[in-house]
Amino acid sequence: MMNDNAEATKKKPLILVTNDDGVGSDGLMALYEAMKEIADTVVVAPDRERSATSHSLTMHRPLKVVEVQRNVYTVNGTPTDCVAIGLEKILRRTPALLASGINRGGNLGDDITYSGTVSAAIEGTLMGVPSFAISVAGEGGYIFKTAAAFAKKIAMIILRKGLPKDTLLNINVPNLPEGDLAGVKFTKQGKRVYKNAIHETFDPWGRQHYWIGGGTPSWEDDEDTDFLAVESRCISISPIHLDLTNYDALSCIKREWKSLF
Repeated sequence: MMNDNAEATKKKPLILVTNDDGVGSDGLMALYEAMKEIADTVVVAPDRERSATSHSLTMHRPLKVVEVQRNVYTVNGTPTDCVAIGLEKILRRTPALLASGINRGGNLGDDITYSGTVSAAIEGTLMGVPSFAISVAGEGGYIFKTAAAFAKKIAMIILRKGLPKDTLLNINVPNLPEGDLAGVKFTKQGKRVYKNAIHETFDPWGRQHYWIGGGTPSWEDDEDTDFLAVESRCISISPIHLDLTNYDALSCIKREWKSLF
């Protein structure tokens, strides 16, 4: 007969942890340690940094899985690869939750469309696992302890209450000690505009090339956005829905374009 301890272990929820900064990231380990306090936890993360890979799958070559330590696996692919392989081949049971992060730098506004961190949570949601992505919004000297503590709190809430269908949470935590935070805000995706984000450069033979990155970001003025929440020293929680349909536009097109076909 199974003893009480074995029964408790069997019923303990399972959490899958991943990221896009790679298995060596301090943010990943901070998240892993936080999730281990509340559940059985397994890491499946890229073997190196895979930032800005968006929701890409590797389909042109085979992928290799390496167990680098107990319950910590690497995949030589994208964050989306890690989630797909983790759920289908590595984990022995379906996790109750997927946590992606803790990302070095914010994933705010339009950046979420490029983010490997958010895309890992998208893949988890597509595969039926409640998921959230969490990032530290700031530059350098990242205070992962603050975000890890909040990740534990939000994970416990999701495990208890669940999430709406086809919805993940994108969480951005200001790069501040916990005592300096001004609170939590529920937000919508902001709109970021970059200027001079594509740079011209030349190789030693004078041939022109282009480098994407950097530039000066600015934000469109709007209320209740993720960016404004972080600017006001608040943690931003944005529910992201996988259904990309613009229903207002759909109604308009049905009404006004019907006669054109």
